[in-house]
Amino acid sequence: MTEPADNRPSDFIRDIIVEDLKSGKHKSVRTRFPPEPNGYLHIGHAKSIALNFGIAKEFGGVCNIRMDDTNPAKEETEYVESIMSDVRWLIDGWADTHLGGAPLYTSDYFDKLYEYAVDLARRGKAYVDDLSPEQTDEFRRTAKESPFRNRSVEENLDLLGRMKAGEFPDGAKTLRAKIDMSAPNIWLRDPVLYRIKHAAHHHTGDKWCIYPMYDWAHTLSDYIEGITHSLCTLEFEVHRPLYAWILEALELPPPRPRQIEFARLNLTYTVMSKRKLIQLVNEKFVSGWDDPRMITIAGLRRRGITASALRSFAYNIGITKYPSLNEMETLEHAVREEFNRIAQRRLAVLRPIKVVLTNWPNDKVEELDAINNPEDASTGTRKIPFGRELFIDRDDFMENPPPKYFRLKPGGEVRLKYSYIIQCEEVMKDSSGNVTELRCKIDIDSKSGGATANRKVKGTIHWVSAAHAVDAEVRLYDRLFKVPEPDADGDFKSFINPDSLEVVNAKLEPSLKEARPNERYQFERLGYFVLDPDSTQDRQVWNRTITLRDTWAKAAKK
Repeated sequence: MTEPADNRPSDFIRDIIVEDLKSGKHKSVRTRFPPEPNGYLHIGHAKSIALNFGIAKEFGGVCNIRMDDTNPAKEETEYVESIMSDVRWLIDGWADTHLGGAPLYTSDYFDKLYEYAVDLARRGKAYVDDLSPEQTDEFRRTAKESPFRNRSVEENLDLLGRMKAGEFPDGAKTLRAKIDMSAPNIWLRDPVLYRIKHAAHHHTGDKWCIYPMYDWAHTLSDYIEGITHSLCTLEFEVHRPLYAWILEALELPPPRPRQIEFARLNLTYTVMSKRKLIQLVNEKFVSGWDDPRMITIAGLRRRGITASALRSFAYNIGITKYPSLNEMETLEHAVREEFNRIAQRRLAVLRPIKVVLTNWPNDKVEELDAINNPEDASTGTRKIPFGRELFIDRDDFMENPPPKYFRLKPGGEVRLKYSYIIQCEEVMKDSSGNVTELRCKIDIDSKSGGATANRKVKGTIHWVSAAHAVDAEVRLYDRLFKVPEPDADGDFKSFINPDSLEVVNAKLEPSLKEARPNERYQFERLGYFVLDPDSTQDRQVWNRTITLRDTWAKAAKK
């Protein structure tokens, strides 16, 4: 995050924490980030990571990473590894001293959670139910008591032990809290605490055949770990009374954790549901979880977005209790603002067309000075070669241009960036009428120091020397969806943008041979780019992180 340590941001969560510390309710702060390992993290999780680790850092506390691994049917070690990779990348040394060690697992507490369940049943506050899942849902909806609700404590303890021993098949019985079937809040209508599932677990193997439900596991894991403030998204607000009931019913001594809810991140031109993201992957709409068009943290990383830009975005959108839809432009602004400061400038031609300078000697190569970053004078300059044959972008030439077209055209002039003014004299075409080459005359004195150096022309375009150019595959990524709210109405997949990826064979200036994956580059006039992991020693692959300007805003106005 960009905020200074002595200028803590103010929001309702931090205000609560300040008051809890002042009152002595808590001596220190411990938060947690508890993802379920059933998929890759997305940008919504980035907001939660930034909040939980940010608070731990600001208050000198600790943030635990806890895998909420209570559903063995959907969880995999691959997801655990990806989660840890993404979290460590996102905190990126910024808050790693406040990371509570290695990842924790809810499954580490299964023995203790079961002991708590036995204690609850012994207190007469839980019972074993024989209703099917469908019946349970219907009885809760209609506020109807289960016929098994008044089993004796002895019978409940016996049945719970037999459930644990594997005596019953999946779905045959559940353990339910005994609260209030007429409660206005449906979550207090005898919620299920344990269900039977004969399935191997990624972390505990075949040790268990009963697994705790989210509310039971989450609440007590917070207590076991000494969490002071359990920060959840707003959909868990209705769960808070159950969270408090569990702690009270077991008569657990203080200090107890406090659940606080905040509005989740919603972002235009995306889908945030993990189920829908899995569909995109499984149905091959994208190449995988780390496809740069995905809003997963892995996808954002591969696209080239930095951890600091993502943290800045999460910080600047703020923390509220009211749902809202954040604009994709807010994220893009955070990226452009940072990259404009840090990105090295380079010349690249994405759709090359050859230019031959008819009045330049065949064997002459001149080394020109080019600025590395106009925002940072300390980065200095570099040399770029200039010869008789060049490449320019096809988008910078038009044979029959409209009025006020200031790029290259027959008989027209442009300045080559960092270089000379050229004039197009002849257009070469193939048998199909496609332009294959431009013959141009160079104004030798139009470079800095020449007799006509200060002569003005309205257009300046980028270029690379043909003899020195580096061949590269460039992947031009754009938004995956065409509409701001793709899952608001109908099938979200019907709104996938068919132009979300274009692959071109580009020509790059030779200095990019030494490009590094951890560096960010601005291809001048084109956008910000990063090397992709698919790159090899013989063939570079580049991803466009973002364009220089918001082209979608212009399209919307049209």
